[in-house]
Amino acid sequence: MKIALIAENSQAAKNALIEKALKKVVEPMGFEVRNYGMYSADDRAQLTYVQIGILAAILLNSGAADYVITGCGTGEGAMLACNSFPGVICGHVEDPLDAYTFAQINDGNAIAIPFAKGFGWGGDLNLEYIFEKLFCEPSGQGYPRERAEPEQRNKRILDNVRAAAFRPLDEILRSLDPELVKGALSGEHFKEYFFADCKCDKLRAAVEEILK
Repeated sequence: MKIALIAENSQAAKNALIEKALKKVVEPMGFEVRNYGMYSADDRAQLTYVQIGILAAILLNSGAADYVITGCGTGEGAMLACNSFPGVICGHVEDPLDAYTFAQINDGNAIAIPFAKGFGWGGDLNLEYIFEKLFCEPSGQGYPRERAEPEQRNKRILDNVRAAAFRPLDEILRSLDPELVKGALSGEHFKEYFFADCKCDKLRAAVEEILK
């Protein structure tokens, strides 16, 4: 599994701390972390939470990432932006119980964490515990287990509703402000990681067109 880490401008200073906690937990599981930044508050590429949603959607829909870890000050903006796009089901996660129940009940592929609100003493430990519970078991098994069948059925219904509600992502990208999208893809290592990992020719072509 490839896990993409994305930080927005207000919380960019915590990027290294988040990456350290994430890698500590998931690398022993055999997962790979791709850190798409922001890497510091002074980065040339300044990502807003709206641009986080654009970037997360491109990574997940193209197969360049299997999961996205992101957030903002409260986590709410990043969650809303991610869920504005097809192929992304993002949960708002504040603690390990949120992480576990979101993974088991909702079977999503992204989480948004509040990196300012309530992030005090022990914040790094809370991140580790969140990542442990998020990835400790295959997702979508249901919780409690006796509720697995209706929860899995509801997830399939949700997937069908979302499939009907959204246009293809490449069409959406071409209809957005080009500078907004280009800014979302202007991180220091975006081209290096994305073009190495992308599995969708249609989205690869759309990204190449945007970055011209």
